[in-house]
Amino acid sequence: MKNNLVIVGTQWGDEGKGKITDFLAQRADVVVRYQGGNNAGHTINFDGKKFALQSIPSGIFTPHIVNVIANGVVFNPKAALAELEGLEERGVKDYQLYISNRAQVIMPYHMDLDGASESLKGDKKIGTTKKGIGPCYADKANRIGIRVGDLLDKEYFKERLQDALVVKNMELKMYGLPTYEFEPLYEEYLALGERFKKHICDTSVLLNKLIQEGKKVLYEGAQGVMLCLDHGTYPFVTSSSPTAASVPLNTGIAPKYIDNVLGIAKAYTTRVGEGPFPTELDGELANTIRERGHEYGTVTHRPRRVGWLDAVVLKNAVRVSGVDNFSLMLFDVLTGIKEIKICKAYELNGEIIDYIPAQLSDFKKCKPVYETVPGWDEDITNVKSFDELPENAKNYIRKIEEITGGQIAIFSVGPDRTQTIELKKIF
Repeated sequence: MKNNLVIVGTQWGDEGKGKITDFLAQRADVVVRYQGGNNAGHTINFDGKKFALQSIPSGIFTPHIVNVIANGVVFNPKAALAELEGLEERGVKDYQLYISNRAQVIMPYHMDLDGASESLKGDKKIGTTKKGIGPCYADKANRIGIRVGDLLDKEYFKERLQDALVVKNMELKMYGLPTYEFEPLYEEYLALGERFKKHICDTSVLLNKLIQEGKKVLYEGAQGVMLCLDHGTYPFVTSSSPTAASVPLNTGIAPKYIDNVLGIAKAYTTRVGEGPFPTELDGELANTIRERGHEYGTVTHRPRRVGWLDAVVLKNAVRVSGVDNFSLMLFDVLTGIKEIKICKAYELNGEIIDYIPAQLSDFKKCKPVYETVPGWDEDITNVKSFDELPENAKNYIRKIEEITGGQIAIFSVGPDRTQTIELKKIF
């Protein structure tokens, strides 16, 4: 059995990664969050309780698990502190958490600039959560970012923050926004650094040590492959890469260790924010799926756009992220729909293609080529095996495998851990 498993969303995010991470984490020694920030949430249900995580790794509920926030993450210490305090109030007190000293810190001005930039774009807005994610990654690339480890060095942090504010305050003035005084911000974030001091370390060193000891490591990203900065539907993407290919860089481990990738896919497709969506539905059917699947953002509570399963999107994830197996989520939501469609290809300018065009202008023109399969009416929320599924539900799984060339190793028929059926042991 392979010891390093990457869990990736294969669509536009919100596929149910949190549930599967939580489910498989029971067998892991380490859970690593490798990219993104508190702009994406993972909803986890067990023992009749519901938890919505934003920046804390999904292994936080299991005391023996080492939880790591790696260097590829942008870290909001105020939000993370509130999240941890909320978990502790609900009894989650016994946990192990380590935060990379190389992770970038989301500062208040990042959130201000995120909102101002979105407003300026008007009808061409990206649809960000305005959590400061993009501006923080931009500062990382511009080499004026502040890293978590900086918060532990008074003099160095002072220098870094002073230099950053020269640029950031000028940008804020350009947008007509209030600027920041150095001293209050400095004192506030020094205190936050002190609060997290016991959790901060070089997580690359820690992870390599644990891997060499033979520990089982599970890596979780924040969004889906279609929101990858390089391989997603640019510019309607996030500001990092959720693909398995990004894990070595974002965690400080060697590429040779990434040998097992599980792609999480909803039984249909959703996306939040702007951008093309070839299989998008509207009207009564879209509303039915949205309500049954509780398709509202974990962080923003925005209603998600809903569409038929897009197998071209899944094949794209297989290609750019090395997906070995799929986990099919929210399968039960499709119960009662007479006919179910799967998009197996696109028509673009009279040509049939089975890949995502790089140019947004071309992707907007893509028309879905569907294969239709009969639905089922039987309740599947209590099934414990593939054999217990109605024949048409079995056929839907087989059809997805046939079109994508991938194998479905897990399927989910409800939100609880117990409503998870494994067809193949992968971890």
